[in-house]
This record gives sequence, C-alpha cells and structure tokens, in this order.
Amino acid sequence: MSITVRAAAKINLHLGVGRAREDGFHPLDTVYQAIGIHDDLTLSGADGLSLVTHVADHIDPAAVPDGPDNIVLRAARLLAEHAGREAAGAFEVRKDIPVAGGMAGGSADAAAALVACDRWWDLRTSDDDLLALAAQLGSDIPFSLVGGTARGVGRGELVSPVEDPASWWWVAVPATEGLSTPAVYRHFDALHPDAPEAPASAEPLLAALATGEPLRLARALHNDLQEPAIDLRPELGDLIARGEAEGALRGLVSGSGPTVVFLCDSADGARETAVGLAGAGHDVVLTATGPVAGAHVLA
Repeated sequence: MSITVRAAAKINLHLGVGRAREDGFHPLDTVYQAIGIHDDLTLSGADGLSLVTHVADHIDPAAVPDGPDNIVLRAARLLAEHAGREAAGAFEVRKDIPVAGGMAGGSADAAAALVACDRWWDLRTSDDDLLALAAQLGSDIPFSLVGGTARGVGRGELVSPVEDPASWWWVAVPATEGLSTPAVYRHFDALHPDAPEAPASAEPLLAALATGEPLRLARALHNDLQEPAIDLRPELGDLIARGEAEGALRGLVSGSGPTVVFLCDSADGARETAVGLAGAGHDVVLTATGPVAGAHVLA
C-alpha cells in the first residue's frame, strides 16, 4: 500500500522586491501560478525514514540534495513533531521540475510530503496548521499547497488565492546549471542599494489577469529579480530575446532563475515557440498550461 501526491512547479507572474529587512528577508508582493510541470511523491510504510529520488533526463541527479537535510524528510519530521508521533515512511520522488531553477521544485516536494504524511498517518491536520508548517520550511511552500493562482506577501508565505478562470500557455527552458537564490538577492541588493522598503505592487498584474487576454497579461509581467539574474548570467537575456523572436508574447526569468518562461497566445503558439527554441539549440524545452492544482493526492 502507498499514497502518491502530485505537486506543480510555480512561476511568478509578478515579483516585486523591497529593501531587505533587519532579519535579512526581503518583503515581497508576488503573484504565483502553478503550471503543469510536476513532481510526484509516493509514500509507503517503513520503520524509519528513507528517500529515493528519480529525475527526468533534463535534471542533473547531483544537483538534488540528499541525506537527512533533504526538504522532504525535513517536512516529514516537522509534521510528525507537530502531531506528537514518530516520523516513519519510505519516500520515492519522481522529479520533472528543474532543480535550482526558480520554479520551486524543492517547495513542491515539501508540500507533497506534508500532504502525503498527513493522509498516510491519518492526522487530519487543519489547513491553517499545514500552511503554518509549510511557511516554517520555506517561503514558497504554502503556495505549493494552495496551487492555482495566488498572491503572496510578506516573504511570499502569506498566500491568498486569486480568481483566474483563464487558461494560459507557457514554454519553459531550464538551464543546465542552477542559480543560487541567495546570490541573486545579494546581487539585487548590490544593484539597488536604495530600493524602496515596499515592493512594487501586484495590482497592475492582477488587473491584467482579470481580463483573460494574453497580450494584456504579457505586458504586465514583472520580475525585480530578472535584472540581477541576467547580470549574473547574460545568456538569459539572449534566451528571452530569442524566444520572443520565435513568437512568444513575452519572456521572463522565472523567480530567481535561471529557468526562463515564455507566455504564448495559445497552445499552437506555445508549440511553435517550443519548436523554434529547440531548433535554436536548446535541448530541453517544456510546454505547460496554468493554472493547475496545488499538492493533491492522485486517484
């Protein structure tokens, strides 16, 4: 017997970043969207905790953290501590979300682990408690539980769903080498020592999203971390230009990068952009639609 939970990659349609606070964290105003690139986590019974990870061809296995500090095992131990029980179970993760790519692959796995353990151990943890535990583990993990489209404030961990009835088509191009999120934030600080305390508001993005019009959304996409990411990895700017030349409405660094995502006007437009990027020499080009569900048990 086992249970399998699926969790989706995230992209940031808007990522406004304010000046670092005294605790070192940056205040954010962001709009997340879960898209159809997934990791699947399976949990079965065992006396102790164990984890085996299988990765897609476009992921370097060496880039996936292993050992007791893996976020899946940390999530299991945190929920067990909260419930006052022993943490036990054998985890198997099948990863398709790029690692260190700005798409919250680790966060997706942690959210999947929380859901799987809650169901497998029959804890019936409240949604509020699960979200609070998720926030302890990482800023993106609450959204990985919620899924869909949502606005995040604070460090991004305070999440509220956004009505988003449209279907949006995306092309994602992972990089062969990851990019450290802390390094990108440090470079943001270096480039913007006078950044305002309050991050850029997501309201213009939300207004564009409500129209359901791809061109309106494309014009409103915003990421304050794109400049430092491209400054650290100039080839990302070249990739954005190439994708837009291949027909995408807009290219954007995903979160802190280095994955680049492209908004397209339709499924056909996404396929055409993907073919063009593949023809330009990019070995891994993924197409996906959004929004999709957060971490959930597969039937």
